[in-house]
Parts: sequence; structure tokens; C-alpha cells
Amino acid sequence: MKILHTLVGDGRISWRDLSDRIGLSLTPTLRRVRRLEASGYIEGYTALLDEQRLVGSLSAFVSVTLEKQSEETLGTFEEQIALLDEVTSCFMMTGSFDYLVRVVVRDLDHYQGLVTKLARIPNVAHINSSFALKAIVRRPGVPI
Repeated sequence: MKILHTLVGDGRISWRDLSDRIGLSLTPTLRRVRRLEASGYIEGYTALLDEQRLVGSLSAFVSVTLEKQSEETLGTFEEQIALLDEVTSCFMMTGSFDYLVRVVVRDLDHYQGLVTKLARIPNVAHINSSFALKAIVRRPGVPI
């Protein structure tokens, strides 16, 4: 877990610094990291980007309700939502709506265009949006 915790905090750490932090020599450290990668615990390495500088300042959470929840309807929605570049994550939910989608857009005009695209996905019955005012916690990875 020390390896995972360290890599989540600094994915660019050198192998030497990683081995020093976890208290192992270089070879066993590399072996353990490779094993974590091969077993799927580490899916890849990525950079965290400043969304406001790159895209814009609007982050919205969009709840989507479908007309029905057949496998075909769900599959079609999931395929279509994955094609939209503005979508940063999408979760199937329990409760009063079917999906919660996080999107990042430049401005309200951009968002309106996105809503139009969402409404054109077959069997979308209802779209409800909430805009984030400020990110309070934004952590990479999962608690370990």
C-alpha cells in the first residue's frame, strides 16, 4: 500500500526516490510496481490538468433519467455519452435518476449545445443540471 499511496501523491517520482520512501532497494521496488501494473491495481499514469485554464470555468453535474431501463436503452445511452468530449465521468445511479454525468464546458452557450446533444440521445426523458460553484475536495485515485 505504501507504493500505491506514494504513486497517487506523485506519479512522476523517480524509481530511486520511490524505493527510498518505501524502504526497499531499487530492484524489489521495481518488481513490486510491475506486479501491481500487471495485476491491474495500477491502470496507468496521468497528469492532472487545470480545467479552468484549459477548457473554461463551468463544471456541471447532470442527472439523466431514461424513459425505460432495458439493456438496449442503457447500452445505447452509455455508448452515446462516452462519445461526448465534455463528459469527464458518468455513473449509473440508484434513486430518482438513472445516470449522473459530470461535464466541463467553456460557458453557458457551450453547455446549451451539450444539453441539445444529450436530449437527442434516444430514450432520454429528463435532464436536470447543477453547476459547481467551487471544488472543495479533488483527490486523484481512491482511498487506500
